[in-house]
Amino acid sequence: MAAPRSSPATAALLAGALAVTLGACARSRAATPSTGATPAQSATTASPATPAGAARSGPGAGALSQPNADPFPSTYRVAATRPTVIRNVTIMTAAGPSIRNGAILLRDGKVAAVGATVDAPADAVVIDGGGRFVTPGIIDTHSHLGVYPAPGTQALSDGNEATNPVTANVWAEHSVWPQDPQFPRNLAGGVTTLQVLPGSANLIGGRSVVLKVVPSRTVQGMKFPGAKYGLKMACGENPKRVYASRGPSTRMGNVAGYRAAWIGAEAYRRRWDAWLAGNRSGDAPARDLGQETLAEVLRGNILVHNHCYRADEMQIMTDVSREFGYKIRSFHHGVEAYKIADLLARDSISASIWSDWGAFKMEALDGVQGNLALVHKAGAIAIVHSDDPSGSQRLLQEAAKGIAAGRRLGIDIPEDEAIKWVTWNAAWALGLQDRIGSLEVGKNADVVLWSGNPFSVYTRAEKVWIDGTLYYDRSDPRQQWRTDFELGFVPAAPR
Repeated sequence: MAAPRSSPATAALLAGALAVTLGACARSRAATPSTGATPAQSATTASPATPAGAARSGPGAGALSQPNADPFPSTYRVAATRPTVIRNVTIMTAAGPSIRNGAILLRDGKVAAVGATVDAPADAVVIDGGGRFVTPGIIDTHSHLGVYPAPGTQALSDGNEATNPVTANVWAEHSVWPQDPQFPRNLAGGVTTLQVLPGSANLIGGRSVVLKVVPSRTVQGMKFPGAKYGLKMACGENPKRVYASRGPSTRMGNVAGYRAAWIGAEAYRRRWDAWLAGNRSGDAPARDLGQETLAEVLRGNILVHNHCYRADEMQIMTDVSREFGYKIRSFHHGVEAYKIADLLARDSISASIWSDWGAFKMEALDGVQGNLALVHKAGAIAIVHSDDPSGSQRLLQEAAKGIAAGRRLGIDIPEDEAIKWVTWNAAWALGLQDRIGSLEVGKNADVVLWSGNPFSVYTRAEKVWIDGTLYYDRSDPRQQWRTDFELGFVPAAPR
């Protein structure tokens, strides 16, 4: 039989990827991302090729430890699509009160207008929402999709480089399998952006990557252009259990390991910063991929995401960050975050947490169902994360449980505030709050149309747009992404 017909969004994406690939062949081999690149990235990723046989005047690009270097640039491009107007909906903007019976215009990949009414361009696709709900695309700050893909076999287990307590040299994107069938299921749950992290076996596990949940042949085609990398760190039981036979085997050993790593990174940063700021004569310092990642954290170019359960350990990690002059962007899991919620608010550290997970190991023993509500009430940045492929499809249900637990404690959190737990707050943790996370004019048009109130267990995502392109439609099988893994063997049509 013939191969199944591709959806319009998939076809557009593949055509764009092919065009990018062919165009890249005609340009220099280190292409600069089209959007979101910092000036440092633009300056360091598009170096001219050295003619064959010509002598180099200095070290090659691969020998240099440049700030904001981007050796694996995003090839994602916004697909060309008609403007879209969604009318007669309740719009939860995550930027203020909901707009009842409102409308939103998506054009050129952006939110072009939002309010009680909008003017529809003549060529727009107009959708009557029939009183349903619209929200920003959901953002999961803690995912292992692609690095622990389905099926869960050892051959595909690529999330933990458990060979050394400090593996800052590894990058999660180099393990991501774009054909993981869990990606389309996340999209069907309204998730438009993911942070894919290494696992938590190591003190320092490596770089995370921020992905758009779109079909692609390559991980570069999913990478969020211009998004900062994250650094995964882990406290407590996991590293000391994994390395018990060689060390660290105690929590004090863990902390000594972090400090030793940062001492080395600070020396590395100073050597390279001095050489880059000078006339660059003579041999450059030796490049070290692990030290380079940590040096980028110290420069503020990579955001720290720290797996940590206990309140006392979170505060110790905050002290370590002060000792070496970096900032922790988010504590992940944090089942005891409620105990130090005021300190998190004071230090502008977000808490990427579950609604009710706890008591599944000793360091999770003191988890409470009111964690989200208590962190929110203290003025800290509360985020619902998943760390689970199934939970990631149901993040708003997790948020709803957090609202209910708060009410039992006498903490009434309006839905217009709780929606931020999976949108704006999560975008802030990724450093992307100026581009995604709320429905405001000029922001990326990542939008979900829901069948009902998004906090209801009965509600499903009906349509999902990313950058204004419809990537999922529950009512149209042609608009439902299936990975190569799911297609299986498709015999050629008889002639």
